[in-house]
Amino acid sequence: MNVITIKKFLRITLTSILLITLSCSSSYSASRTLKSTYDIIIAGAGTGGISAAVQAARMGVNVLVIESGSWVGGQATAAGVSTMDDMSRQKSGIYEEFINRIKNYYDSRGKSMGTAYWTSNSVAFEPRIGQDALIAMINDARRRGTIDFIMNSNIIAVDKDKRTVTGVTVQLSDKSTRKYSCKILIDATEYGDILPLAKTQYRIGNSVSKFPNPDSMIQDITWTAVIKKYPAGVPNYLRPLSPLPGYDLAKRNYESFVTADGFNFRNKYPVDTPVNFATHNSYRGLPDSTNPYNYDSDKGTRDFITKSSVNWANDYPGTYSWNGRRGLPIAYLEDKKLRLQVEREALMKTLNFIYYIQNELGEDWSVADDEYNNRTLPEAARTLPREWQDIAVHMPPMPYVRESRRIIGKHTLTSLELLQNSLSYRDGQTSHEFPDAIAIGGYILDLHGANTDADMEWEFNERSSSSITNRPRGPFQVPMNILIPEDTDGLIAAEKNISATRLAAGALRLQPITMMTGQAAGALAALCAKENKFPKDIQAIRVQWELLNSGVDLSLCHYSDVPDEHPANKTVQISNIHGLIPANEYPHAPSFNLGYIDDPVIAMAVIRGADKGVFGVNDMITKGEANGILSRARFAAGLEGEWEVFDEKLHNFVSRGDFAKAVCDAFPMIKNAKYNKSIRIPFRITKHRNSEYVNILARLGALEIYKRDSEFRYGTPVTKGEAADIVVRAAVIASGE
Repeated sequence: MNVITIKKFLRITLTSILLITLSCSSSYSASRTLKSTYDIIIAGAGTGGISAAVQAARMGVNVLVIESGSWVGGQATAAGVSTMDDMSRQKSGIYEEFINRIKNYYDSRGKSMGTAYWTSNSVAFEPRIGQDALIAMINDARRRGTIDFIMNSNIIAVDKDKRTVTGVTVQLSDKSTRKYSCKILIDATEYGDILPLAKTQYRIGNSVSKFPNPDSMIQDITWTAVIKKYPAGVPNYLRPLSPLPGYDLAKRNYESFVTADGFNFRNKYPVDTPVNFATHNSYRGLPDSTNPYNYDSDKGTRDFITKSSVNWANDYPGTYSWNGRRGLPIAYLEDKKLRLQVEREALMKTLNFIYYIQNELGEDWSVADDEYNNRTLPEAARTLPREWQDIAVHMPPMPYVRESRRIIGKHTLTSLELLQNSLSYRDGQTSHEFPDAIAIGGYILDLHGANTDADMEWEFNERSSSSITNRPRGPFQVPMNILIPEDTDGLIAAEKNISATRLAAGALRLQPITMMTGQAAGALAALCAKENKFPKDIQAIRVQWELLNSGVDLSLCHYSDVPDEHPANKTVQISNIHGLIPANEYPHAPSFNLGYIDDPVIAMAVIRGADKGVFGVNDMITKGEANGILSRARFAAGLEGEWEVFDEKLHNFVSRGDFAKAVCDAFPMIKNAKYNKSIRIPFRITKHRNSEYVNILARLGALEIYKRDSEFRYGTPVTKGEAADIVVRAAVIASGE
């Protein structure tokens, strides 16, 4: 073997070993290696499920992931949607770690990830490289907690004690069954399949599960394909001799999207169609590890792209319609037989596109033979002619499902709320941040089909036109309460099944956002498991603190005087979210077009510094201001009532010593809180009337802002940055007592 062949062999072998490590699909391995009880069970190894598992394991709990397929990564890998729909311009947390791992892979090979959407500012990767990155993250997380897997298996029942989930019954790949118990169950399936098993009320289309309307519709699905160029000609086994049934209808559809003499992309939206084949490929272009040359999706090199994803002209049913209506009936989610029929037809539509590429466009392209090599055919492909089965074995093992069942949660997020939240600090507006924010995303209100007035949820005042009028104008937050069902304890949603209207869910279904909400679900679940609490009983500020300490950004507001490396950055973010301390000056950033990655207006705003405000981190606070800060912090910690510890000379600055006492008085439970013995009091404690309170806060780690001081200066005025850091840490501690 030559060097390249040896390297390829080693990579495939190592990946296979990692996958075998993950898989416990047989009854033998399950009974030998798995426990019967876990802190957390996660249904689904997609973007949300893996992020939840990694976060929870890092927090020291044991996790079991149950996946119906053989891949991890869901829509981003197993479904082949590996061009990241990331319009937030912000990366943090597990999503940023994931992208950085992939970037390191391509950087080491001199390759760009900017191969999609006709711009080098995009992020794309080969699905198998994405899965490798996730497996590496899983194995790293196992150093701090347990992550076990059962692959190729399905949860067939959810055990409950009244309204509390207690465990699941799993049908393993050999058709045997086994029960597993848990404290928390996370539904991270692509369809929301756990919700009916848990007898949790949910929304489906524009109806609810108690009274489902059979005429309700949901979005199209897409069975994508990863295709590549074969310079020496397409191998015979990847070149079908005849099309599949329905080709003539499919051909007319494809001709409206891409033709041999179609338009080049002209840097404007909407795109002129039909486009030519090179423009088609640079829409969902992927890096190509087998190509020794580099390219990106900018005009200069997009013609040299040799690997791409088919995810444009092949939505199903798409323009075909379903009984005269766009989209799919909700029965696709509810009826497994109809689901299989729909997915078979969606797969055939994409396979026919490959025939179209070869026979109508005359291109030496076919399905990539180095991405998927399924040991077993997807069920949807098992009735295909043999020549097509040889191709289908290299197709993604699952379809891209855009819309699932959605829990009825503690709160239902609407598109108008997303718009208002996205306008925080933009165009002169003030804060509309969610107090329970647990993630930041960014996308348009995007529905593929089922987007007429008749398909919308009128009770939330949403119509077809709302997709434009309520379109977010910038990054937006995801609130925690939409992860928590209203009627079931011990269950958390962590994929496209969160509590939102159809339109709002259309902006929350993308890979970056589902990874971020999945990470939050994992943090929430881990706190519940550690403390034997239900999700509804965990204060958002505690989850926010865990996420911030895990590298997640949560606030939409940034300050020039509180950069990322500032010691109070995390606590100032929580101050923003909960409105604890007003800033001196808020950002004046303009709104931007979420669909335009290279927005020059935003670029100019960044140059001018309009995207950042001034917190006044070193300004001193008065006693009157301290009263307000403590009252709002008590509310964030779940305590009721105003708090006015200072009742005179309210315009005087408050000293560090007096502020320490005020914090302990505002949160009386922290006086008896258990403290981490590994936390060292950072300074010498001297005798003072307030030394008792300083000692309490120091032992609890609430005075970290002073850790570089040799002694505590009781009489020095407290600054805004110090106040934010102390009061947020105290509120987090108090909310856990």
